[in-house]
Amino acid sequence: MQIIDKLEKIDKSLRGCCLSIGNFDGVHLGHQEIIRTARRTAAALGNCPVVAVTFDPHPAAILYPEQMPRVLTPLSLRTALLEAAGVDYLVVLKDSYQMLTLSPQDFVEKFLTKSLSPRAVVEGEDFHFGYGRSGDIKVLAQLGKTYNFDVIIVGPQQVLLDGVSERVSSTLIRHLLHKGSIAGAAKALGRPYRLMGKIVKGRGKGAELGFPTANIDSHDQILPAEGVYAGFISVADTLGELCVSNQKLPGVFSLGRAKTFISDHHLLIEAHILDSKAGDLYGKYLAMDFIDFIRSQQRFKTPEKLKEQIAKDCKTAKNILKN
Repeated sequence: MQIIDKLEKIDKSLRGCCLSIGNFDGVHLGHQEIIRTARRTAAALGNCPVVAVTFDPHPAAILYPEQMPRVLTPLSLRTALLEAAGVDYLVVLKDSYQMLTLSPQDFVEKFLTKSLSPRAVVEGEDFHFGYGRSGDIKVLAQLGKTYNFDVIIVGPQQVLLDGVSERVSSTLIRHLLHKGSIAGAAKALGRPYRLMGKIVKGRGKGAELGFPTANIDSHDQILPAEGVYAGFISVADTLGELCVSNQKLPGVFSLGRAKTFISDHHLLIEAHILDSKAGDLYGKYLAMDFIDFIRSQQRFKTPEKLKEQIAKDCKTAKNILKN
């Protein structure tokens, strides 16, 4: 997949492409179905290229910074997932206020038609574009008639959660993560939720207890609810390598505030690798793929009690991950 980060770098060979525009945060089941539909459409049009247009940062960071949500997938991971889904070219719009305040018609005329002139645009039925999200899928279809491109609408994907059918969306996945429903989030994503970051120096308390951990700084990614989780770990020298890694080292994750040792501490993101001597990981990058929730965080009366519980957590995680 080729990445294009400036409009002037868009080659004329992409004119007549099959296009999809969106934040694609999560690259969840709904996004994946949109890309599959775009691939089928491109084949029907004579194997024209499939082009995705995404935004970095999220448009809300420019227009409503106080409302900017943490992301499910940083651009590096989103890029790898879109390539795996079948995108040929990814155009990354570095958001500017001018671009985001175009009317729907100006967005189509001054950007889409001028830069890409697509033969088809594939979007979900809740697609919005233009200033204040004033353009919807009906407006896009009307503009398609004017500017000579077809609009293909993809219906929402559904997942069954606790016996209830839910529409897949980035908002749903954020909600599931915030309440610790890791399995539900994985259903909607079509894969485990991946939290990534550079390994940073920790306090060394895990090693003192016999369970050394790697601490990461996840920057702007959404964090699941505080607690202890079972999952798989990948380690790489670079963030790019990590985004495509499928190493799957079994592990136990802790997201919390070290209540046993200190009452007021910033939230720590820690990973303990099971059955493996990982060696010195400082300075590398680590990904946590969340598989299941084990327990909530709690304060223990003594370090010994905490050590006993961690041993139980490791045993529970091993049983979960075996299956």
